[in-house]
Amino acid sequence: MPSDKQIEIGFLIFPGFPMACLTSMIEPLRAANEVAGKDAFGWKLVSENGQRIEASAHVWFEPDQALDDCGDLDQLFLLSGPSSQFENPTQSDGKLRKFARHGVSVGAISGGVFPLARAGLLTGYVTSVHWCYEAAFASEFPNLDATEDVMIMDRGRVTASGAAAAFELALQLVDDALGAHVATEVACWFQHPMMRGQGVVQRKPTFTTQSTNDMLPEPIRQAVEIFSQNIEDPVNIADVAEQIGVSVRQLERLFHKTTGTTPLGYYRSLRMHKARQLLHYTKESMSEIAIAVGYATSHTMIRNYQEVFGIHPREDREKINMFRVRENAIVPLA
Repeated sequence: MPSDKQIEIGFLIFPGFPMACLTSMIEPLRAANEVAGKDAFGWKLVSENGQRIEASAHVWFEPDQALDDCGDLDQLFLLSGPSSQFENPTQSDGKLRKFARHGVSVGAISGGVFPLARAGLLTGYVTSVHWCYEAAFASEFPNLDATEDVMIMDRGRVTASGAAAAFELALQLVDDALGAHVATEVACWFQHPMMRGQGVVQRKPTFTTQSTNDMLPEPIRQAVEIFSQNIEDPVNIADVAEQIGVSVRQLERLFHKTTGTTPLGYYRSLRMHKARQLLHYTKESMSEIAIAVGYATSHTMIRNYQEVFGIHPREDREKINMFRVRENAIVPLA
């Protein structure tokens, strides 16, 4: 039910955070205030020590206050890349946990789920994780319940997978505070095509074609789903065909027509993209990554990796680490 109380929101930003996620939250809230004719929402930028923060797009932000100086907040969202860490994790994690104990809704956008999980604040909650981070998140937090939904609101923990999801989360906050008519006007103001709530799964690239997973024919979509669920323990293509009710020959024709490759080639590409996530966002060894994507040893995995990406995985890791150190950036910037 709409409320007259101003909702105070803090955005805790880390170096290299995705700027689009911040603006996607703030702009709909600003517009909602204008449509409603009142300051229904207030917001502050927060950094761990109050220091200036450079976003992934090399734009600098001046926070309003340090984390320790945050006063009354209704909600606090973390925005970061997956590798972001607090300078003083003991103190800052404790501050986040204190907020949660005192009824503040604590959440995260995109890679912000990583520092939030490291603070222990996602244990026992369902979490929305961007598809490009899912392998790294599962590797670091195997006991947490992650989902491909674009956003999740679970008992005071609010997570959104990326910038578009952040916009839709902001619309949901507007709906809750000011009503559906204001949220709809705000969406139309920005020519936002639709409002996706909880229960909507993220769209993913199919890697081999200019399409997304929800655009695939049903048999191909089912096969890709089975592949995605069996990365560490690969399944036989014949078993997949039988499971979805087509012959191997039919499945091969459909894959070639839709994706330009064979089912096995697509499956291998999918596994290599998972390997690349682990390579970029974890410190796991080549042998550990190989096992995680269904290879007994790293030799075959490395050969397939080079075939898919045209670069040795060790060189790829060195390149991305050098980029992060020099540019203070996290990629992909979703």
